[in-house]
Amino acid sequence: MTADAAANPIALKRWPVAVSGILLQVFLGTVYAWSAFKKPLLVVHTPQGWTTTQVGLAFTLVILFIGLSAAFGGKLVDKAGSRKVATAGAILFALGTVCAGLANHFNSLWLLWIGYGVIGGTGNGLAYITPIAVLVRWFPDRRGMITGLAVMGFGLGAALMGFVVPMILPVLGITKTFMLSGGLFLVGMLIAAQQLNNPPTGWVAPTPKTSTKKPAEVLQCELGAALGMYQFYVLWAVMFFNITAGLMLISNLSPFAQQQLHIDPKAAGVILLITALANGFGRIVWAALSDLIGRKPTFLILLATQIPLFIILPHVTNFTLFTVICSYILLCYGGGFGSMPAFAADTFGTRCMGEIYGKVLLAWGIAGIAGPTIMDMVQKSTNSYAVALLTAAGLLGLGFLLTLTYRRPAAPTPA
Repeated sequence: MTADAAANPIALKRWPVAVSGILLQVFLGTVYAWSAFKKPLLVVHTPQGWTTTQVGLAFTLVILFIGLSAAFGGKLVDKAGSRKVATAGAILFALGTVCAGLANHFNSLWLLWIGYGVIGGTGNGLAYITPIAVLVRWFPDRRGMITGLAVMGFGLGAALMGFVVPMILPVLGITKTFMLSGGLFLVGMLIAAQQLNNPPTGWVAPTPKTSTKKPAEVLQCELGAALGMYQFYVLWAVMFFNITAGLMLISNLSPFAQQQLHIDPKAAGVILLITALANGFGRIVWAALSDLIGRKPTFLILLATQIPLFIILPHVTNFTLFTVICSYILLCYGGGFGSMPAFAADTFGTRCMGEIYGKVLLAWGIAGIAGPTIMDMVQKSTNSYAVALLTAAGLLGLGFLLTLTYRRPAAPTPA
């Protein structure tokens, strides 16, 4: 930061924006701790007719609407302003969390689906896209690092929530735990949202002393121009395949580990915690690597190295090795989220980053349905996790081949 200040006094102002963006993502990432609530909800409501599939639908909906709202909310970030969109997202996500508590109290599946899934997911997606769109403008010199840090918060939020909920839920109960969480989310996210703003017009980021060349911004695309380029569909598909494969494992990791390793749920919980941390740290590790070696080489390595691991995982019975393999897969899963914003910014520019990257994030919403669904269908039809994980390896192979076809655009698109 000292070097930043020496080069440009305004540069210091970007760090509070970065910290606020990371904190916002920590709150949003708590949505991935849904499994901590799933079994308690079933224990309470199975006598009322709730099923595992019905309770699980809340998580499917929340992931779907995160992707949908990020896709269409990105334009609002570019047009209406980041603070307004982040504030709206904070309110909706907190409201959705409170609705989950009310759904438990009133024994209402519809309130759970609409409140937590639709309203909460919409708020989460709106707030998710905002810091990404803002921070790539503040940090054109460190795009991979800064977007990796931001979405790392999302992964760490899941680990934090997954650790805290089992401790407070037996004391407060399901309804009060959701209510308390919603209140904390509202206050914390509203504070963070007020710090999110774009850099002043004409501001130029400082060039690091160690830099050998200034990265050129090839394009400044509008959404329509981006949608007319094959690179957009390559990035979308690569994102989809990596997320789908990761969610195939995440959605069934606990029962898979218990069956494969012959362990109890508590031991499986240790694996869940470690892999959640890997998911979080992978977002900054791979993003930082992409700043050093480039986005395309990073994704080629990220995708290729997972393929043999998905193939051998169903045959691993050692607890430590199983955990290491799953952690690496989740490291790569998070790495896709951390590196893709910078990949998109390098390809299409930052002028319409919110709108364009929002459309890329549609892959997340669709993968949120595809990953768990494919895993369940294949596992049930074959009675084997091995075949299902082999399918995930095949998807990653497709992603690898698509990444090979990517070529960075060489000339700017006329305005």
